[in-house]
Amino acid sequence: MLLKPVMGETGKEEYKIQSFDSETQKLLKTALKDPSNVDLEKVANIIVDQSLKDSVFSKEAGRICYTIIQAESKQVGQSIFRRSLLNRLQQEYKDREELRTRSLQAWICYVTFICNIFDYLRVNNMPMMALVNPVYDCLFRLAQPDSLQKEEEVDCLVLQLHRIGEQLEKMNSQRMDELFSLLRDGFLLQEGLSSLSQLLLLEIIEFRAAEWKMTDAAQKYYYSETPSSMLAAPACTQPVPQLGTPATGQLATGEVPEHMEVIMK
Repeated sequence: MLLKPVMGETGKEEYKIQSFDSETQKLLKTALKDPSNVDLEKVANIIVDQSLKDSVFSKEAGRICYTIIQAESKQVGQSIFRRSLLNRLQQEYKDREELRTRSLQAWICYVTFICNIFDYLRVNNMPMMALVNPVYDCLFRLAQPDSLQKEEEVDCLVLQLHRIGEQLEKMNSQRMDELFSLLRDGFLLQEGLSSLSQLLLLEIIEFRAAEWKMTDAAQKYYYSETPSSMLAAPACTQPVPQLGTPATGQLATGEVPEHMEVIMK
Protein backbone atom coordinates (compact mmCIF):
# COMPACT_ATOMS: atom_id res chain seq x y z
CA MET A 1 0.00 0.00 0.00
CA LEU A 2 1.11 3.54 -0.75
CA LEU A 3 0.45 6.78 1.06
CA LYS A 4 0.37 10.17 -0.60
CA PRO A 5 1.66 12.37 2.25
CA VAL A 6 1.02 16.08 2.62
CA MET A 7 3.93 17.64 4.42
CA GLY A 8 3.78 20.76 6.57
CA GLU A 9 6.51 23.33 7.07
CA THR A 10 7.98 21.21 9.86
CA GLY A 11 8.35 18.23 7.54
CA LYS A 12 5.71 16.25 9.45
CA GLU A 13 2.51 14.94 7.92
CA GLU A 14 -0.43 17.19 8.72
CA TYR A 15 -4.08 16.19 9.02
CA LYS A 16 -7.09 18.50 8.98
CA ILE A 17 -8.85 17.38 12.17
CA GLN A 18 -9.42 20.82 13.70
CA SER A 19 -13.18 20.52 13.20
CA PHE A 20 -13.36 17.86 15.94
CA ASP A 21 -13.59 18.56 19.65
CA SER A 22 -10.41 18.20 21.68
CA GLU A 23 -11.24 14.71 22.95
CA THR A 24 -11.94 13.38 19.45
CA GLN A 25 -8.79 15.03 18.09
CA LYS A 26 -6.82 13.21 20.79
CA LEU A 27 -8.51 9.92 19.85
CA LEU A 28 -7.67 10.37 16.16
CA LYS A 29 -4.07 11.34 16.87
CA THR A 30 -3.68 8.20 18.99
CA ALA A 31 -5.24 6.07 16.25
CA LEU A 32 -2.75 7.49 13.73
CA LYS A 33 0.26 6.66 15.90
CA ASP A 34 -0.78 3.88 18.28
CA PRO A 35 -3.96 2.23 16.95
CA SER A 36 -3.86 -0.71 19.38
CA ASN A 37 -4.76 1.65 22.21
CA VAL A 38 -8.08 2.88 20.80
CA ASP A 39 -11.43 1.47 19.73
CA LEU A 40 -10.85 1.33 15.98
CA GLU A 41 -14.48 0.58 15.13
CA LYS A 42 -15.43 3.77 16.97
CA VAL A 43 -12.73 5.66 15.09
CA ALA A 44 -14.04 4.38 11.73
CA ASN A 45 -17.58 5.52 12.57
CA ILE A 46 -16.34 8.95 13.69
CA ILE A 47 -14.47 9.42 10.42
CA VAL A 48 -17.42 8.36 8.25
CA ASP A 49 -19.91 10.47 10.23
CA GLN A 50 -17.72 13.54 9.90
CA SER A 51 -17.08 12.89 6.21
CA LEU A 52 -20.81 13.01 5.50
CA LYS A 53 -21.14 16.54 6.87
CA ASP A 54 -17.73 18.20 6.61
CA SER A 55 -16.62 19.25 3.13
CA VAL A 56 -13.00 19.75 4.13
CA PHE A 57 -12.68 16.51 6.06
CA SER A 58 -14.37 14.38 3.36
CA LYS A 59 -11.38 15.16 1.11
CA GLU A 60 -8.83 14.54 3.89
CA ALA A 61 -10.31 11.30 5.18
CA GLY A 62 -8.75 8.91 2.69
CA ARG A 63 -5.24 9.87 3.71
CA ILE A 64 -6.10 9.61 7.41
CA CYS A 65 -7.74 6.20 6.94
CA TYR A 66 -4.77 4.91 5.02
CA THR A 67 -2.34 6.01 7.71
CA ILE A 68 -4.36 4.26 10.42
CA ILE A 69 -4.56 1.07 8.34
CA GLN A 70 -0.81 1.20 7.75
CA ALA A 71 -0.07 1.78 11.43
CA GLU A 72 -2.38 -1.02 12.58
CA SER A 73 -0.87 -3.48 10.11
CA LYS A 74 2.67 -2.71 11.26
CA GLN A 75 1.84 -2.66 14.96
CA VAL A 76 -0.43 -5.67 15.42
CA GLY A 77 -0.75 -7.25 11.97
CA GLN A 78 -4.54 -6.88 11.97
CA SER A 79 -7.11 -5.01 9.89
CA ILE A 80 -9.87 -4.14 12.36
CA PHE A 81 -10.02 -0.54 11.21
CA ARG A 82 -10.14 -1.36 7.51
CA ARG A 83 -12.86 -3.95 8.07
CA SER A 84 -14.90 -1.51 10.15
CA LEU A 85 -14.42 1.24 7.58
CA LEU A 86 -15.49 -0.94 4.63
CA ASN A 87 -18.50 -2.25 6.57
CA ARG A 88 -19.65 1.29 7.25
CA LEU A 89 -19.06 2.31 3.63
CA GLN A 90 -21.14 -0.66 2.52
CA GLN A 91 -23.94 0.32 4.89
CA GLU A 92 -24.05 3.86 3.53
CA TYR A 93 -23.80 2.52 -0.02
CA LYS A 94 -26.90 0.35 0.47
CA ASP A 95 -28.80 3.38 1.77
CA ARG A 96 -27.41 5.80 -0.83
CA GLU A 97 -30.75 6.69 -2.44
CA GLU A 98 -32.28 7.43 0.94
CA LEU A 99 -29.21 9.49 1.80
CA ARG A 100 -29.55 11.52 -1.40
CA THR A 101 -33.23 12.12 -0.73
CA ARG A 102 -32.55 13.20 2.85
CA SER A 103 -29.59 15.47 2.15
CA LEU A 104 -28.00 16.29 -1.20
CA GLN A 105 -24.96 17.68 0.59
CA ALA A 106 -24.44 14.46 2.58
CA TRP A 107 -24.83 12.42 -0.62
CA ILE A 108 -22.22 14.49 -2.43
CA CYS A 109 -19.94 14.19 0.58
CA TYR A 110 -20.38 10.41 0.57
CA VAL A 111 -19.42 10.17 -3.10
CA THR A 112 -16.40 12.41 -2.46
CA PHE A 113 -15.42 10.24 0.52
CA ILE A 114 -15.73 6.82 -1.15
CA CYS A 115 -13.80 8.09 -4.19
CA ASN A 116 -11.16 9.47 -1.84
CA ILE A 117 -10.87 6.08 -0.15
CA PHE A 118 -10.66 4.37 -3.56
CA ASP A 119 -7.87 6.75 -4.55
CA TYR A 120 -5.74 6.20 -1.44
CA LEU A 121 -6.15 2.57 -0.46
CA ARG A 122 -4.08 0.05 -2.36
CA VAL A 123 -3.64 -3.72 -2.26
CA ASN A 124 -0.46 -4.82 -4.02
CA ASN A 125 -0.26 -1.33 -5.51
CA MET A 126 -3.70 -1.72 -7.10
CA PRO A 127 -7.04 -0.11 -6.16
CA MET A 128 -9.29 -2.26 -4.01
CA MET A 129 -11.53 -4.39 -6.26
CA ALA A 130 -14.25 -4.37 -3.59
CA LEU A 131 -14.70 -0.63 -4.15
CA VAL A 132 -14.77 -0.58 -7.96
CA ASN A 133 -18.46 -1.35 -8.54
CA PRO A 134 -19.76 0.72 -5.60
CA VAL A 135 -17.79 3.72 -6.88
CA TYR A 136 -19.10 3.16 -10.40
CA ASP A 137 -22.66 2.84 -9.08
CA CYS A 138 -22.34 6.20 -7.31
CA LEU A 139 -21.02 7.86 -10.46
CA PHE A 140 -23.80 6.31 -12.54
CA ARG A 141 -26.32 7.79 -10.10
CA LEU A 142 -24.77 11.20 -10.63
CA ALA A 143 -25.20 10.72 -14.40
CA GLN A 144 -28.97 10.19 -14.24
CA PRO A 145 -31.24 12.88 -15.75
CA ASP A 146 -32.45 14.25 -12.39
CA SER A 147 -28.87 14.55 -11.12
CA LEU A 148 -27.66 16.25 -14.30
CA GLN A 149 -30.18 18.99 -13.54
CA LYS A 150 -28.27 19.81 -10.35
CA GLU A 151 -24.96 21.62 -10.78
CA GLU A 152 -23.68 20.30 -7.45
CA GLU A 153 -24.00 16.70 -8.62
CA VAL A 154 -22.55 17.36 -12.07
CA ASP A 155 -19.63 19.14 -10.46
CA CYS A 156 -19.06 16.25 -8.05
CA LEU A 157 -19.22 13.71 -10.89
CA VAL A 158 -16.71 15.59 -13.03
CA LEU A 159 -14.31 16.21 -10.15
CA GLN A 160 -14.25 12.53 -9.18
CA LEU A 161 -13.70 11.47 -12.79
CA HIS A 162 -10.79 13.88 -13.03
CA ARG A 163 -9.35 12.34 -9.90
CA ILE A 164 -9.95 8.60 -10.34
CA GLY A 165 -11.43 8.14 -13.83
CA GLU A 166 -8.28 6.75 -15.36
CA GLN A 167 -7.82 4.28 -12.49
CA LEU A 168 -11.46 3.18 -12.72
CA GLU A 169 -11.26 2.65 -16.46
CA LYS A 170 -8.27 0.35 -16.03
CA MET A 171 -10.30 -1.73 -13.57
CA ASN A 172 -13.45 -1.94 -15.73
CA SER A 173 -13.42 -0.21 -19.10
CA GLN A 174 -16.87 -1.48 -20.13
CA ARG A 175 -18.58 0.34 -17.28
CA MET A 176 -16.65 3.51 -18.11
CA ASP A 177 -17.88 3.26 -21.70
CA GLU A 178 -21.44 2.90 -20.41
CA LEU A 179 -21.03 5.85 -18.07
CA PHE A 180 -19.77 8.14 -20.81
CA SER A 181 -22.56 7.02 -23.10
CA LEU A 182 -24.94 8.34 -20.45
CA LEU A 183 -23.01 11.60 -20.23
CA ARG A 184 -23.02 12.11 -24.00
CA ASP A 185 -26.75 11.38 -24.17
CA GLY A 186 -27.36 13.72 -21.28
CA PHE A 187 -25.48 16.53 -22.96
CA LEU A 188 -26.93 15.99 -26.44
CA LEU A 189 -30.54 15.17 -25.56
CA GLN A 190 -31.42 16.52 -22.15
CA GLU A 191 -33.03 19.94 -21.98
CA GLY A 192 -32.63 22.38 -19.15
CA LEU A 193 -28.95 21.84 -18.34
CA SER A 194 -27.30 24.94 -16.93
CA SER A 195 -24.47 26.60 -18.81
CA LEU A 196 -21.95 25.41 -16.21
CA SER A 197 -23.25 21.83 -16.33
CA GLN A 198 -22.94 21.83 -20.13
CA LEU A 199 -19.35 23.00 -19.90
CA LEU A 200 -18.47 20.48 -17.21
CA LEU A 201 -19.90 17.58 -19.22
CA LEU A 202 -18.18 18.68 -22.42
CA GLU A 203 -14.89 19.12 -20.64
CA ILE A 204 -14.88 15.66 -19.01
CA ILE A 205 -15.98 13.96 -22.26
CA GLU A 206 -13.09 15.59 -24.07
CA PHE A 207 -10.72 14.90 -21.17
CA ARG A 208 -11.38 11.17 -21.38
CA ALA A 209 -11.26 11.13 -25.19
CA ALA A 210 -7.75 12.60 -24.92
CA GLU A 211 -6.71 9.67 -22.67
CA TRP A 212 -7.40 11.57 -19.45
CA LYS A 213 -5.30 14.56 -20.46
CA MET A 214 -6.11 18.20 -21.17
CA THR A 215 -5.46 19.11 -24.81
CA ASP A 216 -4.36 22.57 -25.92
CA ALA A 217 -7.69 23.08 -27.71
CA ALA A 218 -9.61 22.15 -24.57
CA GLN A 219 -7.44 24.38 -22.41
CA LYS A 220 -8.17 27.33 -24.68
CA TYR A 221 -11.89 26.58 -24.95
CA TYR A 222 -12.76 25.87 -21.31
CA TYR A 223 -10.35 27.97 -19.26
CA SER A 224 -11.20 31.53 -20.25
CA GLU A 225 -12.96 34.24 -18.28
CA THR A 226 -16.00 33.05 -16.36
CA PRO A 227 -18.75 35.06 -14.73
CA SER A 228 -18.22 34.83 -10.98
CA SER A 229 -21.85 33.84 -10.50
CA MET A 230 -21.14 30.53 -12.29
CA LEU A 231 -18.31 29.58 -9.96
CA ALA A 232 -20.01 29.35 -6.59
CA ALA A 233 -18.33 26.34 -4.99
CA PRO A 234 -20.71 23.50 -4.06
CA ALA A 235 -20.91 22.74 -0.36
CA CYS A 236 -19.06 19.47 -0.31
CA THR A 237 -16.75 19.11 -3.30
CA GLN A 238 -13.20 19.94 -4.18
CA PRO A 239 -12.50 23.39 -5.70
CA VAL A 240 -14.15 23.80 -9.10
CA PRO A 241 -11.77 24.23 -12.05
CA GLN A 242 -12.10 27.74 -13.40
CA LEU A 243 -13.98 26.71 -16.49
CA GLY A 244 -14.46 29.48 -18.98
CA THR A 245 -17.33 30.70 -21.10
CA PRO A 246 -16.92 29.71 -24.77
CA ALA A 247 -16.81 32.54 -27.27
CA THR A 248 -20.07 31.23 -28.71
CA GLY A 249 -21.89 31.86 -25.39
CA GLN A 250 -24.27 29.38 -23.81
CA LEU A 251 -24.70 26.23 -25.85
CA ALA A 252 -28.09 25.11 -27.03
CA THR A 253 -29.20 21.58 -26.12
CA GLY A 254 -27.09 19.20 -28.22
CA GLU A 255 -24.88 21.93 -29.68
CA VAL A 256 -21.26 20.79 -29.89
CA PRO A 257 -18.17 23.01 -30.15
CA GLU A 258 -16.38 22.68 -33.49
CA HIS A 259 -13.26 21.12 -31.99
CA MET A 260 -15.38 18.31 -30.40
CA GLU A 261 -17.55 17.26 -33.34
CA VAL A 262 -15.49 14.15 -34.05
CA ILE A 263 -15.48 13.08 -30.39
CA MET A 264 -19.25 13.36 -30.02
CA LYS A 265 -20.13 11.31 -33.11
